[in-house]
Amino acid sequence: MSHMQRSPLTAPEETALWIRWQRGESLPTISRALGRTRTTIAGYVARHGGIPPPLRRRSVRVLSVAEREDISRGLAARLPFRVIAQRLGRAPSTVSREVARHGERGAYRATAADAAAWQAARRPKPCRLATSAALRQVVARQLACQWSPEQITGWLKVTYASDPAMQVSHETIYRSLFVQSRGVLKKTLLQQLRRPRATRRSRRATIRGQGRGQIVDAVSIRERPADVEDRAVPGHWEGDLLAGARGSYVATLVERQSRYVLLVRLRGKHTATVVQALARRVQALPRGLMASLTWDRGLELAAHHAFTIATDVQVYFCDPHSPWQRGSNENTNGLLRQYFPKGTDLAPFSQAQLTAIARRLNRRPRKTLGYQTPADRLATIVASTG
Repeated sequence: MSHMQRSPLTAPEETALWIRWQRGESLPTISRALGRTRTTIAGYVARHGGIPPPLRRRSVRVLSVAEREDISRGLAARLPFRVIAQRLGRAPSTVSREVARHGERGAYRATAADAAAWQAARRPKPCRLATSAALRQVVARQLACQWSPEQITGWLKVTYASDPAMQVSHETIYRSLFVQSRGVLKKTLLQQLRRPRATRRSRRATIRGQGRGQIVDAVSIRERPADVEDRAVPGHWEGDLLAGARGSYVATLVERQSRYVLLVRLRGKHTATVVQALARRVQALPRGLMASLTWDRGLELAAHHAFTIATDVQVYFCDPHSPWQRGSNENTNGLLRQYFPKGTDLAPFSQAQLTAIARRLNRRPRKTLGYQTPADRLATIVASTG
């Protein structure tokens, strides 16, 4: 690493860094590509919260470098401000203020004046959260309730439909959290996000598949009825295991239409243990609320026939290495990492604690549900089928 540069990044290097970061490349990969130390790259990304800064563009209203050079030549020729202004097509006051601001007639230098003006223009405008205490308090309160920025934005549009001053984009909320130099939202609120991390990460920053064994008489997801696939009817669920430290697991179940979540405590990953725990939980649901269950290729459900006999629920299995076929469940498992970070031992959690966590997820408004909550949507389903 001794050959790598430690000087500040050049403008082309900054551009290349953000292009690679948005592609989902890792910090070590970017470091090697740019010939920079990992510390340099990581520090630069962290200062910006993982969010590429907007490209700087010179306004057509301000003087250009060429115009400043014309002013400098005019001053050297001892021309009046009015004559210099006429040649530029500018107001005389524009020229006089420019010269007064950057050294008067005898000390004006075009390059130095342009650099000073460019630096002064870096002052950012305060964002809406910085200028509205009422909006800032509402956003902070909902973040503390573990709502996502997108949920907050959607909820504000509904709740304050006639008050534009009480609305803000989810991107502004994210930037105020990740770019702490804004000084708007406290950094501690980052821990309330679904996937707490210090910097914003590209969606392209990889998911790796896992190998799975063979399951006897597995019914493929390709045989699942079309009305299950398009979420036209309720009662069809997706499931998987959330893994923790020391071989601990929790079963996660998600209803496809309402996105309602159930968490099931497990004593182990053996198929008999998993099937027994799942069957006991499903049997406690209102009759007919679960008609099918789509699972991945994990051997924990190898005894799927026993589960179907106990619950009258048909089990379908995804194709190998195809987690997107259980998209709702995959997303839910990601949300659950807010409560169970990787490396957490899941064994000490009681069923009551797991149910309380599921309740929090089920009471959050979801964009995909038009900012209804899964609990409200499921209640409507139960009422209509009852």
